Amino acid sequence: MSEAGSAPTLDGRGQPLWLVAELTYRCPLRCSWCSNPLDLDAYDSELSTDEWKRVLAEARSLGALQLGFTGGEPCLRKDLEELVAEADRLGYYTNLITSGVALTEERLVRLKAAGLRQIQLSIQARDPALGDELVGARVGEHKIAIARAIKAAGYPMVLNVPVSRRNVDRIEPLLALAEELGVEFVELANLQYYGWALANRDELLPTRAQVEAAEAVVRAARARLGRHMTIYFVVPDYYEQRPKACMNGWGAVHLTVAPDGTALPCQAARVIRGLELPNVRRHPLEWIWRSSPAFQAFRGDLWMKEPCRSCDERDKDFGGCRCQAMLLTGDPTNADPVCAKSPHRHVIDDAIASAQRPRGRLLMRARAAGR
Repeated sequence: MSEAGSAPTLDGRGQPLWLVAELTYRCPLRCSWCSNPLDLDAYDSELSTDEWKRVLAEARSLGALQLGFTGGEPCLRKDLEELVAEADRLGYYTNLITSGVALTEERLVRLKAAGLRQIQLSIQARDPALGDELVGARVGEHKIAIARAIKAAGYPMVLNVPVSRRNVDRIEPLLALAEELGVEFVELANLQYYGWALANRDELLPTRAQVEAAEAVVRAARARLGRHMTIYFVVPDYYEQRPKACMNGWGAVHLTVAPDGTALPCQAARVIRGLELPNVRRHPLEWIWRSSPAFQAFRGDLWMKEPCRSCDERDKDFGGCRCQAMLLTGDPTNADPVCAKSPHRHVIDDAIASAQRPRGRLLMRARAAGR
């Protein structure tokens, strides 16, 4: 399994090159791996259109180049076209990360006119019935139809497939669908276990044999398709011996702004107890990025303990994921327990063993639609 673990890093030279704008936590789906906060009801005050425009301008002045509109389901925001147009005016390369559920052919035309450059669409299965089961709503047919409409509208497209035990054996028909659609990029993203995915880990974590079989399918597809389609296969890091270079380092190139204006070094950062996360309603984005204690907390390596402190790979993987360390060991300064050098590696091994004995019951996130 060679595609996870330490990866080449991207040096942003102190700039937040990638801005993630989480426009809303609202979503009509009930995915059991949802990245929304578990305490979803606590976040119901969304930034206004004007507030988002200010955030986009401030991030652009800091050097942000790429902008991902996401959620929840970002298409539930009625001002999405207006925000896309403003981002295009500011010079961003814009990407819409969507379930496709609230998209129509007419809206695709409007978004393109506004300046949207690329769409990343999530599809869970080629079989619409399985797709419906996985997301807790009857949307499988619509997702495939809107994928065709996206390509017909001339968008470059990433087909994003959240991979778990429940669909890891269905990779081949999904790749056939992507080929049929003429998709340029496919990201087969094995789930990373935070939030709802962590709560459902025993039911979602595939076995090592399943992951290896899926990798074989991907290798065969790459050999057949060549340069016609780029296929990424993100291995679940539980089966690796070294952690992933999470976010290319804490506060290095990624900046997420949540629907309520909370600024996050990564989308899962709320799980770190004691970390006082700043809000764009109270602080300028430049101060947040350059000086706030939250964004400074795990930059560099002064915060590291052993074994990270003396590890010759610390500049490659940055000690791994701070959120995963917090969730699985109770201390965000510990080595990511995925690492074979971590004294907490047994936590991962125990999780793998537990996942071989699933409970047979998934917790489905309650819908957060409407408003």
